[in-house]
Formats: sequence, structure tokens, C-alpha cells
Amino acid sequence: MNKNYYAILMAGGVGSRFWPVSTQDFPKQFHDMLGTGDTLIQKTFHRLADLIPKENIFILTNEQYNDLVLEQLPEVEQRQVVLEPAMRNTAPCILYASLKIQKENPDAVMIVAPSDHWIEDEKTFASNVQQAFEYCSENDALMTLGIQPTFPNTGYGYIEFDKSSAKAIKSVNQFREKPDYETAKDFISKGNFLWNAGIFMWSAKSVVKAFKSNQPELFELFEKGISVYNTEFEDDFIRDNYPKAENISVDYAIMEKSTNVHVIAAEFDWNDLGTWGSLYDKLDKDEANNAVVNARTLAEDASGNMIRTKKDKIVVIDGLQDYIVVDKEEVLLIFPKSKEQDIKKTLQQVKDKFGEQYG
Repeated sequence: MNKNYYAILMAGGVGSRFWPVSTQDFPKQFHDMLGTGDTLIQKTFHRLADLIPKENIFILTNEQYNDLVLEQLPEVEQRQVVLEPAMRNTAPCILYASLKIQKENPDAVMIVAPSDHWIEDEKTFASNVQQAFEYCSENDALMTLGIQPTFPNTGYGYIEFDKSSAKAIKSVNQFREKPDYETAKDFISKGNFLWNAGIFMWSAKSVVKAFKSNQPELFELFEKGISVYNTEFEDDFIRDNYPKAENISVDYAIMEKSTNVHVIAAEFDWNDLGTWGSLYDKLDKDEANNAVVNARTLAEDASGNMIRTKKDKIVVIDGLQDYIVVDKEEVLLIFPKSKEQDIKKTLQQVKDKFGEQYG
């Protein structure tokens, strides 16, 4: 296994659209959302460990999830858990982790990947990442894996690539914001647009150089700590300086401003598992098209429902179509799938009325 290969696993989000299972104290990446026996972060870690030495996989997460990470990934040492003392979006934490990795290994090439996505064909995923790693080892390039769109989704950003190239690795013309439905249809009809999955590959040299060029203030803030990174004094420096960082995504910070961005159209099936509906799409269904996790069900005139409970709980449903039914300790959610984007808003109403402990 190549000792220059590294990964940054992004595991700091809350996943509030998966409430009531995903909460501030115990977010979705630490749950077995698919009922497979592995949590999402465990599945992602093991997928990356097929290609990358385990000791080179760093977990980027919020301070409060440190113990959860170490409990769920016993192979990981504390040095691999990179803690954010404040929420500052993806650019500051990626720059911080990249500087740590570069100091440890100046020849590192790395993948930045969310910890909570679903990828079925793991061999093809590894093959696409390997292809990107080889390119990034030899070229000054910022790379991303784009997903072939299957319908005009308005919930994802899009990557527009140069369609004149016949090569597998194509240069990116521009990143496009989440479109409305008509614009998304137009993107797909053009044939040179991919969904932005937030999976990036680059060498440590290239990404640090991109931050230095495009985000000089952010770079300067974190560069001051290079002498203490990977030492016992790192925590103090980060606690004092991290909250000063601008709240900015890596897309805005460097990807949209750089001219050396390339994309590979991923050949594996992918789902960002962002909502109960996206989870429903990926699960096996019963004869009435209900997706069931953990529960034992008796369903009459009930179809298209997403049902999740604790292990072996009996659920009787009659006359319910296309609903999300999630039972978790003190909270029962019964919600139309068509309104799943409103769950975030509903969660806030629950916290306002009943208390923060329910979120």
C-alpha cells in the first residue's frame, strides 16, 4: 500500500434532516442508517482503508465527537482525529488538516471525502480514486469526482466540464450553484454537467499552494502554527486561532477560483444520504414498497413508507402512503415524504416548544 496516500474524512456535520435519529449529540454518521451492522463512518473508513494505509486516514470532526470517533473506529489513534473547536465550514478545517499532513509527509496525495455517503461499488470507487491520485502525484491539479446525473436534481451543485476532451480526466469550466428545476433540466440536456459530490483529491503541495494564492489571510492564519503541528503544543494554537478563521466552504475558497481544476465522472453508484427520502431510495423494499429498518411490520393498505425503529419493534400501519415513520426513544416522527425538506424547520419548532435536549 502506498505510504504517500492519505485521506481526510469529513465527520463534523449534524445531519438535521435525519432527525430524530440524527441529533446534535449523536449525528447520522455515527448511526447504522442502512441497518447493515456498520455505522456510516465505519463503512466509509473501511472503504478508504482498501486503498490508503489506516494510519494515514485522518478524521475531521467537532471537538464534541472525539470520543464517538475513537469508540467507533478502534483502529484510529488520537493523532488521526483532527478536532475543530468552532464551526467554520469546510475550507479552514481542510487547510488545517492539509498542513498537518504536508508536515508529516511532503509527498502526500490525499482524498477529502464526506463520512456519511453511500457508495455501492467500492472496487470502482477505489479505481477512480487511484486514477486521480496518480494524476495528482504528477501534476499540479485540484481534482474532484463528479456524479453522472440521473434526473434534474435541484438539491446539488453542478460541475460543468470541457466536453471537447475525450480523456477520462477533464478540465472543469465552472462550478454551478444549486439550480431551479428548468435550469437543472437544461444542464442535463447539455451532457457536460455532473453533480458535485464534495469528494476532492490533490497533493498536499497543490492544495496548500491553492490556499496560499486564493485565500492569503486564511493561509497566513494557519501557517503560523506549522512549527507546532503534530506536537503537544498544537491544541493550544488551534484553540486560540481556529475561531478567527473565516466561515467559508472549500468550493468558494479555492475550487471556484483556481484554473487547474479537473474532474473524473465517477463510475460507481452514489447517494449523499441527505434525507430520509434518499435513504428510502437505497433500501430494499417489501412487497408494498415500504423500506423498513429494524422494525417488524404489519402493514395494511400502506405503501411507499420509510419506517425505522429500534431493533425488532412491532409496527402496525394501516392506510398510510408515502410517509416517514421514525420512532426513537422520546420522539415519534410521522411526516409526509413530500415535505421532508421541512424536517429541519420542524426540529427547530420542537426545540423551541419542548427544549434543546430533543435536537
